[in-house]
Amino acid sequence: MIKQSFRGFLLACILVFSGATAWSAPYAAFVVDARTGEVLHARSADRRLAPASLTKMMTLYLAFVEIEAGRMSLDQMITISANAANEPPSKLGLRRGQRIQFRYLIRAAAIKSANDAATAIGEAISGSEAAFARYMTESAKAMGMNNTQFRNAHGLTQRGHYSTARDMAELGRRVFYDFPQYYNLFSRRTANAGIATVRHTNRRFLNAYEGSDGIKTGYTVAAGFNLVASARRGNERIIAVMFGGTSTAQRNGRVAELMNMGFSRAPSQAEVILPPRLNLRPDRPVAVAQAPHQSGVVPRATRPPKRSETVGILMARNIDDAIQSAAIEAALSAVMESATTGDYANPGIDFNEIADTGAPAIKAPPRRPDFGGSIALAAVAPLPEAQTLVRATVFGSTGSYAVQVGAFRNRNQAERLLIQTALVDIESFGDASRSITLENIQGISMYQARFVGMSATSAFKACDRLQSRLSDCAVIAPPS
Repeated sequence: MIKQSFRGFLLACILVFSGATAWSAPYAAFVVDARTGEVLHARSADRRLAPASLTKMMTLYLAFVEIEAGRMSLDQMITISANAANEPPSKLGLRRGQRIQFRYLIRAAAIKSANDAATAIGEAISGSEAAFARYMTESAKAMGMNNTQFRNAHGLTQRGHYSTARDMAELGRRVFYDFPQYYNLFSRRTANAGIATVRHTNRRFLNAYEGSDGIKTGYTVAAGFNLVASARRGNERIIAVMFGGTSTAQRNGRVAELMNMGFSRAPSQAEVILPPRLNLRPDRPVAVAQAPHQSGVVPRATRPPKRSETVGILMARNIDDAIQSAAIEAALSAVMESATTGDYANPGIDFNEIADTGAPAIKAPPRRPDFGGSIALAAVAPLPEAQTLVRATVFGSTGSYAVQVGAFRNRNQAERLLIQTALVDIESFGDASRSITLENIQGISMYQARFVGMSATSAFKACDRLQSRLSDCAVIAPPS
């Protein structure tokens, strides 16, 4: 007995002093062309493993579903339960009975990977974390994530809580294409979460890898260091997933290698094939689809969009809630009146003298709702596909780049946004031209609102300024 005890003690000492580990989390990897879903690399991609905080991608996805369906709002006050408040770290520090806006829970879960915030989101949507976990699993099956099962909203290790590298890549692709208006959240280095400023758990990779713009990290002892990463270079977008890293640095290095592999194998040009649309609700069973067009899945289109349509799809959202500043209303009215009388190209208004027209001085641009506003389209009948309008050169052209600031089914909304943006950001767009073109996007006629005739430097600088104010934009390069 003494001898056996001594042997056990000796073995323990050997393990400690040699730095050996008795067990490490299993490794798995998956790389996909985000545009088409084509698999570029897979290793143990279907092995069921602990996903850790990658779980929160589904929690956030379903939060976005509720917001876009109008069943919840970003400003909605959520009361924190004891269950949520008692979740272990990482956490925001919520207290039982505390009331906090839904938007702050979303930010904390996405950026800090806060477990208390994730649980509070799930409880707010489904009434309890157990009910929300069932909803998460049903939603995963509807997405085709057939090797995924959730037991909680945060990803801490629990029996029966598992996913795969392949399934998490599909979920990451879903977040990007189904909710592009919220996707920028995953690249913010810091954010105000109501009771604290939170820092992004993935900021090292975001800062280190060119083109990286998301999406989610995860770590538990059982899972190791996990990451779902997305990056864009030129026309290409790659999603890489890794399970079982041994450290943050090792994981980030390996994911960078996987990304490089993906970019080397992906074609420079490819048609975007959108995942089929889902009809998800927390208050009824989710229909599980075994094939893309079976019950529970509504196909978005029989034809994938052309590459030139991609920007339009990502920008297609109704943002007239943003046009709310009384300071520019008089100027808007004047310019719009000029447009209707055929003098759109020369409205006779000096934007630098707006403050002297009797309207209040413009001190700051009006902010859009966080995450880019509502995706709902204006209820206006689509116009003929062949019709194209190129409106007004109010400033001189200096280059061949453009900045797109929105896409609408209503031309007046596009005109108003262009005028508003020019009024509040003269420095960026003082030498640009305003352009509105009618294009067919996924069978819907949309008015593309763009500033054209810009140099590459001025276009990227202008878009950066807009994004810093939580406004959406995209830089359009000239045809090669």
